[in-house]
Amino acid sequence: MTVSQRVDVQRVAAEAASGVPGVAALQPALADRLALATSRAHQAQTAGTSPHREAAGIRCEHTPDDGWHVEVRCILHADQRVVDVARQVRDDVRNAVSAYLAQQSTSDRVTVVVTVTRTL
Repeated sequence: MTVSQRVDVQRVAAEAASGVPGVAALQPALADRLALATSRAHQAQTAGTSPHREAAGIRCEHTPDDGWHVEVRCILHADQRVVDVARQVRDDVRNAVSAYLAQQSTSDRVTVVVTVTRTL
């Protein structure tokens, strides 16, 4: 597993989760916020470097048993049933990441956990 592959998995998962009707936004974790703030400060000091974009609300890791564990933290619209939207997010992210991995000739198992942090 390479760093670029993890970034690609995060990007694919973020796009899939954001596209689900009822998802208002993805919620970055505190560690993501701190890392982003540090990254921005570093970029300000080293102007001219390309910015690194974080996949807000998505955390993924490659597991020792040749699988992927993807965590999605999202904010939902209040007029939607939370359980229905969360299930759709889980299914869409799993399908999108699995399709991406299949394109890379990898048949890793994908596990997705969805956490709804709040509704708007």
